[in-house]
Amino acid sequence: MKTEKSGFNSKLIHGGDFHDSLGSAVTPIYQTSTFSFKNADHGARCFSGEDDGYIYTRLGNPTIEDLEKTVAELENGFGGIATSSGMAAVNTVYLGFLGAGEHIISHNAVYGPSRVVMETLYPKFNVESSFVDATDINNVINAIRPNTKLIYLETPANPTIGISDIKAISKIAHEKGIPVCVDNTFCSPYLQKPLDLGADIVLHSMTKFINGHADIVAGMIVTKTEEQYKMLRSVMMNVGCNMDPHQAFLTRRGLKTLAIRIDRAQENAIKVADYLEQHPKVEWVKYPGLKSHPQYELAKMQMSGPGAMISFEVKGGLKAGKTVMDNVQMALLAVSLGGIETLIQHPASMTHSKIPQEKKLEAGITGGLVRLSIGIEDVDDIINDLKQALDKV
Repeated sequence: MKTEKSGFNSKLIHGGDFHDSLGSAVTPIYQTSTFSFKNADHGARCFSGEDDGYIYTRLGNPTIEDLEKTVAELENGFGGIATSSGMAAVNTVYLGFLGAGEHIISHNAVYGPSRVVMETLYPKFNVESSFVDATDINNVINAIRPNTKLIYLETPANPTIGISDIKAISKIAHEKGIPVCVDNTFCSPYLQKPLDLGADIVLHSMTKFINGHADIVAGMIVTKTEEQYKMLRSVMMNVGCNMDPHQAFLTRRGLKTLAIRIDRAQENAIKVADYLEQHPKVEWVKYPGLKSHPQYELAKMQMSGPGAMISFEVKGGLKAGKTVMDNVQMALLAVSLGGIETLIQHPASMTHSKIPQEKKLEAGITGGLVRLSIGIEDVDDIINDLKQALDKV
């Protein structure tokens, strides 16, 4: 049985504390759209909130709720809101905090769709945005306007692995009454806890490290306060981007091995980053575990480990980068990240392709930039695969 003093792995296994009447060892899949009431009065109490019974899966479901409670506990938050995808979580936060004539500040190297949707869809509703290099806190300060209603960070940033100071930015934001949301996908709650550092909202693409097996698409929002939770949960329910129970079951199963997966992938990533940094055909490597990383000391302060994400620049630009990706044999040439398998991709032409060229370069997304998500394979095999691919450049 889990207690308040239980360790992280114990919370991974036993978090949520769901128990059904049959004594199931795992939370069952409640694959149902609706739930019956005992009588009319019971139904009325459920709708009024006097009874916490289930009504309809878009509004709540035991399988989904177990996952929500577990991730919220891991993030030291008030409550979790599971969504159908990571982008559903992003848009729920955008819709919850931003209205017509209001303004958001974000990192210029966030996940491509998180930026693209803000710059292409939200202007229709007169929402303004500024995308700046948030690794320099002065850029964030200078971007604040009277109508700024949200600061949205992703740290480490995708795909440049730039690191923003969550604590310092949150302090400045709160002095001006601005909430801070952090996309914690690259770290997971195992390596970083933004709420403890001062952030107000944390979100995840659970498709990535939290599930870890490349077989679901899912998102999660965790709030610090009950007020934020109720507001964002209402947005999620009204928009209808709820999670599916079977999706939640698979995510909850994957979550149980989060720590041991990240430990192994991180151990591999440190060795791969060392290898790449010494390779004559590699211009530079960005990895929080390398002393050459510009925010190396900050990473040590706000992350409990450097993670499994690496970006590097191949000498020779786009053509050289494509040569590497076209010649890997074990690593999968695929988008996404955080799974048990090593993935390699080209942000400029893939995940961030819809961002205009000048904005990509401004964010440090160059033609030769390659992003690696290191898996749990034998590290010598990962290195040998990269070696033979780089030999062809």
